[in-house]
Amino acid sequence: MAEIIRMPRLSDTMEEGNIVGWQKSVGDAVSPGDILAEVETDKATMELESFNDGVLLHIGVAEGPVAVEGVIAIIGEKGEDISELLKQIENEGNQSAAPAEEKSAEPEAEKAEAAAPATQKSAAPAAEKQAAPSPSPAPATTHIPHHSDGRVFASPLAKKMASEEGLDISRIAGSGENGRVVKRDIDNAIENGVSAPAAAAPQMISHIPDPSVYGDKPVSQMRKVIAKRLGQSKFSAPHFYLTMEMDMGNAMEARKALNEDAPVRISYNDMIVKACGAALRRHPEINASWLGDKITYHQDINIGVAVAIDEGLMVPVIRQADLKSLSAIKTEIKELAGKAKERKLSPDEMSGNTFTISNLGMFDIDEFTAIINPPDACILAVGSIVEKPVVKDGEIVVGNIMKVTLSCDHRIVDGAKGATFLQTLKSFLENPVKILY
Repeated sequence: MAEIIRMPRLSDTMEEGNIVGWQKSVGDAVSPGDILAEVETDKATMELESFNDGVLLHIGVAEGPVAVEGVIAIIGEKGEDISELLKQIENEGNQSAAPAEEKSAEPEAEKAEAAAPATQKSAAPAAEKQAAPSPSPAPATTHIPHHSDGRVFASPLAKKMASEEGLDISRIAGSGENGRVVKRDIDNAIENGVSAPAAAAPQMISHIPDPSVYGDKPVSQMRKVIAKRLGQSKFSAPHFYLTMEMDMGNAMEARKALNEDAPVRISYNDMIVKACGAALRRHPEINASWLGDKITYHQDINIGVAVAIDEGLMVPVIRQADLKSLSAIKTEIKELAGKAKERKLSPDEMSGNTFTISNLGMFDIDEFTAIINPPDACILAVGSIVEKPVVKDGEIVVGNIMKVTLSCDHRIVDGAKGATFLQTLKSFLENPVKILY
């Protein structure tokens, strides 16, 4: 019996998934465990597995966004009549559209009054837009969008196929969203070969901007969730901020000693994660979450570490950070950050954080404030280490000063609690031997 396949919820914050490409076509046999399609969620690009046995009879959306529980396919027996299921799907679509139409209806007088200025203002541009001729399609190989560092926009599956077939993916034009190289582009390249790219025009200036960077672009699933979650956090959680300077001179010496002939090189960020874990153990009121009708004080200390990627920001989680050695923290952060940049983090690796660290010191940012990563009570913003004059023992000497700013949710944390946490953190970072026991 034919069965409707719906978009699953692949992460805790996912509200819709973007179908990048299908690995099965209508008429193909499907077994449990087969990969049906690639789906871009708010956090990663994931492979959608089949749990059904049969034949792919219908594809609801070839490419593009689909809401969670939206219909994406029908699987059943070969030759089975699915007309009734298609009618059911159509009825579902009509029912979901009706409330939206009712909600948007306004009294005619109010609507006319509100729309009049906008109508007059937009009439001419709309007419010009309608009259403008459609641009003729460019040859498939003339525009191959790249990242600023030279990497090509391509799905993980496309990259894997290109590697297995020995194809130069940088010479393959993408037909996916925003010029992304997807599976069908690799299939075409295998079947027809890869055309040599057109000869570049002589450059009259040292740097020519990539035209694909400019213009309107659809909002990615990840950016939608960042906008929603951080917007809710900023405007629902009453933030306040505490900034403190810390002398990192001893931490610099400790790091130098730790990295001498060491197989794993420790960074300042690793030391900050470890020190935060130790400080949170002493201040459990900071390691907490606001859940509306209750506050949860967590026994485990799971620290999220913000990682910048091309599409936005991801926060892999170091679990039980207070119990791990510096080398273990370093190894785990390196592995998770690599997965984040390739959009291969699992939902487990991105959930369960009880505290978050955002470090922009490597970009020479002296200090900044960060928006709390809900449902955490706090987030720590870390700046760069700067040489500046300080007073020690009554004398002015050169100190290595790092500023940190703790953003706090005032519903959970009061000023005094946040301040004492920073004092403990300062004590650990200025005397790093304390975090080794």
